[in-house]
Amino acid sequence: MRMAFSSEWLKLRSVASTYYALGSAALMMLFGVGWTIYVSSLAEERGSLRAAAPEEGFLPLVQISLATIGVLAITSEHATGMIRASLTAVPSRGTLLLAKAAVVGGVTFVAAHVVLLVTYVAARLIAGDRQLGFNSTGFSDDLPLLFASGASVTVLALVGLGLGAVTRSTAAAIVSVVAMLFVLPGIATYLPQPWNSRVASLMLPNLVPQIAGDRLSSRLGDGLLSPGVAFVALISYALVALAVGFYFLWRRDA
Repeated sequence: MRMAFSSEWLKLRSVASTYYALGSAALMMLFGVGWTIYVSSLAEERGSLRAAAPEEGFLPLVQISLATIGVLAITSEHATGMIRASLTAVPSRGTLLLAKAAVVGGVTFVAAHVVLLVTYVAARLIAGDRQLGFNSTGFSDDLPLLFASGASVTVLALVGLGLGAVTRSTAAAIVSVVAMLFVLPGIATYLPQPWNSRVASLMLPNLVPQIAGDRLSSRLGDGLLSPGVAFVALISYALVALAVGFYFLWRRDA
């Protein structure tokens, strides 16, 4: 297992796509600074306003950017044929996928929380004592949402890894991740009551505010899941995707 982990870590940090994905995620910090400067100038004119927190508004950018790391960790090997060399070095397909999951999960967890925390701190420093809405609470109150946001990025990267093992296609896996983030939650809101709230509460993006104990939206109201149940549901996305990915990796030839 240690050899497999070392090999996957070497492969991940040796390809340019990893750094492109990390760079794309890091754009959140620049966008967050620009957004805070903009809404701060509006607050000076109006006295106060309620603006979206940049670490929440630009979260999808980080989620999609780092999810590609999980996708490419396996689809790039299928595309180049390197998967055969990987399976020769690590014959156990379960061990191989587990090593990939450990490396992808560790890298995306650290990267996501660094980007989120830097964005959070920079936005509050720029905002100062201006009343922007998102800076009305303290760090301890915002910490659950920051953790849940970072965890959602890691889960999506692992989902991307599982989907990549299933589809063997970078495009198909990324489209599936995007659908989970934007398409399915949107469809859920148009279901008849009370199914719209019930189904929406299980959608991956809506699990983040529920973990923090916040409202889903003005339309859907409070979340139906407790923070603990919502966190278990979030982790389940990754576990199910990896389990299905392992099944397809095990059943099919390289």
